Amino acid sequence: MNAGHAPGERRPGGALEAEVLGLLQSSSAALTPGEVLQGLGGDLSYSTVVTVLSRMFDKGLLTRGKQGRAYAYAPVADTPGLTARRMRQVLESDSDREAVLTRFVEDLPARDEQLLRQLLGELPDQE
Repeated sequence: MNAGHAPGERRPGGALEAEVLGLLQSSSAALTPGEVLQGLGGDLSYSTVVTVLSRMFDKGLLTRGKQGRAYAYAPVADTPGLTARRMRQVLESDSDREAVLTRFVEDLPARDEQLLRQLLGELPDQE
C-alpha cells in the first residue's frame, strides 16, 4: 500500500494517516503495528507506526484491544461514517447550530438538498 514514496521521503500532511486508515478499513480484522508496517511496505520505523496509530486512537478514529504484547487497531467506522463524524464535530464546535445547518442546506447543490430532504422524510418523528 506504499503510495510511491521513496524511503526517507516525507509524505504530505495527513497522507500517512489516510494510508493507515485505508489499510485498516480494507482489513477484515484488527491489525497490530507490525502488521500495519508490513502492509504499508515497511519504509517506516515501527515506532513511527505506533505513534501514528496511538494519535489516531486518541483522535477517536480507531479502537484498540490487546493482542499479545501489542495493541491491535481497527477503524471506528467506514469512510462515510468517519466523514459524518467529522461533520458532526464541526457542527458541535459552533454555538449557533441553526445558523450553521441553515447555511449548510442553502449551500448544497439541488441534488444533494433533495437527497437530504428525502432522508429526513424517512426518519421517524422524534416527538
